[in-house]
Amino acid sequence: MLAGSVRLGRITDLSHDVERIVVLGVGNILLTDEGVGVKVVKELEQRYDFPSHVKLVDGGTQGLWLMSTIQQADRLIVVDAVLGKGEPGTIYRLERDDLPKGLRVKQSAHDSDLLEALTLCSLIDAEPSSCVVVGIQPANITEFSTELTDVIAGKVDTLIARVIAELNALGVYPQKKN
Repeated sequence: MLAGSVRLGRITDLSHDVERIVVLGVGNILLTDEGVGVKVVKELEQRYDFPSHVKLVDGGTQGLWLMSTIQQADRLIVVDAVLGKGEPGTIYRLERDDLPKGLRVKQSAHDSDLLEALTLCSLIDAEPSSCVVVGIQPANITEFSTELTDVIAGKVDTLIARVIAELNALGVYPQKKN
């Protein structure tokens, strides 16, 4: 049995405090590449074992309902389709300060709701100390399909490697499953 308690967003055990890390995949899995974030998180769960202070979350299109998940994180890594200016398959790394602030026109079913959830958490002083978005320029987010396009499916391993690199930078080294 683990000797310890939860205090102020950190896991405390007998030896040290451990920051709680949430890897949050968001998107609509019914709209082709829009669901890439959820699919990457599912692949991470299948391929790796994570320490108890790292939580992988399928955020789907929960939007503002994600506030409770965000509030539980000391560090937040979001995986999502990102509408940038690059070609389909372009991978982006955005920090919290790179993300738009406030309300704006939605570019997908969930994106501004996620930003609103982050902003509201900030307003109540319950935001993670860091937030990184690992994103990819989608090829198709308008057609109904549960499959990723070939170009995005071909980048899933790269997205996984990017998430693992973000975790490594936080001192977390997930173990590959056999």
